[in-house]
Amino acid sequence: MPKLPSDESNLHFKKPISSWDEALPLGNGLLGCLIWGKSNALRFSLDRGDIWDRRISQKIKSSDFTYKRLVELAKKGESEKITEIFDSIYSDATPTKLPAGKIIFNFGDAKKLESSLILSDAHAQVKMSYDNGKKINLKSFIHAEKNIGFIEVDCKRDEFGISVENPQFGLIGEAEETVAERDISAGSLKRIKYEPASFYNGDDFTGFIQNAADMFNYGVFCAYREIDGKTLIAYTVTYGDVGENAQQKLKESTLKLLRDELETGYNKAFGEHCNWWRCFWEKSSVTLPDKLFEKNWYITNYLFGSCSRKGCLPMPLQGVWTADDGQLPPWKGDYHNDLNTQLSYLHYLKANHFDEGESYLDFLWDLKPQAHDFAESFYGTDGLCLPSVMSVDGSALGGWPMYSLSPTNQIWTCQIFERHYTYTGDEEFLRQRVYPYFAGTGKCIAGLIVKNADGKYELPVSSSPEIHDNTPQAWVTPNSTYDLSLMRYLFAKLIEFSEKLGEDSSCWREIFDNLPELSVNSDNVLMLSPDESLMESHRHHSHSMPIYPLRQLDYDKESDKTIIDATIKNLEILGTGWWVGFSFTWMAALYAMQKNGEGAAYQLKLFWENICSQNGFHLNGDYKRRGVSVYHYRPFTLEANMSAVDSLQEMLLKTYDGVIEPFLAIPDEWYENGVSFENFRGEDGMYISADIEKKTDDICVCTLRIKAVKDGEYTVIMPDGTKNKLIAKARESYAFSCERAL
Repeated sequence: MPKLPSDESNLHFKKPISSWDEALPLGNGLLGCLIWGKSNALRFSLDRGDIWDRRISQKIKSSDFTYKRLVELAKKGESEKITEIFDSIYSDATPTKLPAGKIIFNFGDAKKLESSLILSDAHAQVKMSYDNGKKINLKSFIHAEKNIGFIEVDCKRDEFGISVENPQFGLIGEAEETVAERDISAGSLKRIKYEPASFYNGDDFTGFIQNAADMFNYGVFCAYREIDGKTLIAYTVTYGDVGENAQQKLKESTLKLLRDELETGYNKAFGEHCNWWRCFWEKSSVTLPDKLFEKNWYITNYLFGSCSRKGCLPMPLQGVWTADDGQLPPWKGDYHNDLNTQLSYLHYLKANHFDEGESYLDFLWDLKPQAHDFAESFYGTDGLCLPSVMSVDGSALGGWPMYSLSPTNQIWTCQIFERHYTYTGDEEFLRQRVYPYFAGTGKCIAGLIVKNADGKYELPVSSSPEIHDNTPQAWVTPNSTYDLSLMRYLFAKLIEFSEKLGEDSSCWREIFDNLPELSVNSDNVLMLSPDESLMESHRHHSHSMPIYPLRQLDYDKESDKTIIDATIKNLEILGTGWWVGFSFTWMAALYAMQKNGEGAAYQLKLFWENICSQNGFHLNGDYKRRGVSVYHYRPFTLEANMSAVDSLQEMLLKTYDGVIEPFLAIPDEWYENGVSFENFRGEDGMYISADIEKKTDDICVCTLRIKAVKDGEYTVIMPDGTKNKLIAKARESYAFSCERAL
């Protein structure tokens, strides 16, 4: 039976939290809260996933904003014109994710403030002590199934202050703020111009409503009630349409909701909330000898469960925790489909959190009309293709166009559909969603590729994410390994799915058969493109896509093993100098493919100890200046958190192409000290659990337990190297064990 997170996995801080990106995070997929600050200004920084300023740049409507024009300018080397038409758009303040506002408490100047986040039931505690011996305790949670936050303070209402504060947007009519040079943030919130917010106060509530450029109204409200010497507070971020009396109606409905929840009471609401989280934690668990690894597995799954839920928007860069620093969120909090969204939704399948992961699948499926329109209007093709950097409604945001408008990033987005089918074995999902989405993408790519002098298909221009940044050299010789590996993946899967579903595969096969082979240099290293190898440290391991996550190379095949080993060795030679957080987590996955548990574990330890905040948030850079990277900034994004746990799970279990192999890439020490996982999911939905226990000083026992969901044939490889053929029957359970020398 999977276990709940232990106290060792909880967050405990003995000092006030001084920064929003180190705060205690709460969330339910729609609402988010960050708790931080001193006792005289304890902040509940609030967010809501659907609060976006969606106003697009008029430049996107230009007749020049097309792939045809981009290709023409790239081939001519007209970089300034490319920047003007395609890149400068990203400097506009909108579209952007918006912070919601905050609730601020004043409990006076406490001598001591301690705070905790309890993962098992997703609630926060703040304990304050004063010179006169007085103590004030606060506890809080965001309801797992209702869009309400609850706070209980064990003192009377007149013993503390409470106020709400709206984000400090600019006001209509104020002078425009300029941004001298585009940075990670698009500048101050004052670049967003709105009418002043409307504030409301009463005997039992306070709040505000902000009109967002007549697109919508949103606001923050909290209501409170004193009961038996304690104060119960209910809060929410409310959202509504514009129109006559819209704000008054929104205020009244919101206050009714909050007052009704106060009637329900803290304990009853908390019981409902705990039931949801208990079900969540019962899906899977790990027990690891290195508690840093175990703690971060639980923290990351907590973050995932807090900011990705079925029925809600999937997590953008910061999930439901938009920055509270007076600035627009890092990279405008958008959806980056050149790595960030893909890595964010890698781990959930093996961790058995299918429902939460479907948030992203549903989002992509619902954006099919926009993907079709963009394929037609920008790429000039039939089929489907979303912008690689986009707003919540699928609008293009611009940016370095070789990446923000790369058509092959759409293929990587497709992979989540294929992975979901592989892990569920749901044939209807294959027929109704996977194949149509792949086929739509295939039509777009087929409309772009042309045959070269050798009769092989290539894109008219090619790139490899973020290689050479935004310079003319970024247009590499077609096809980059990144582009080519994704195209080979797409059309190979289309052939496989077509034949499985009884569809004609001839058009897909013709393309696949005429794609070039992957480019490998004289040292057997995967190249960036047919005439260029990676020659310096770089953050994006885009040329290694065939190893992971596409798995086009098999380490158990000698010729592929040579390429994998050489490519990883080359990354080691080039070093980590220009890496960011996700570079380390991706490298850990590469080591796992290499069955190098020591290397994988080391990369994850570097990541968690140097690139993550005290609350687990991935901050991208070596902000502690420990020498693991030249990037010393700290912009928060979530993708590397999820990628790290995916890599850890890959160390613990391989389940791909009919192979089930537990503990294929763990450190030797873990065999000595014991390790286990419960209810991971594998191909066709099977449940997989395994453990290692020390038997004697020289021997450990490895046990594998499988419960099949569908009939299937698999190869089970145990840690002692033995291979077993498993012919599984639905609903049947199977066990394997072996002894291994320590």
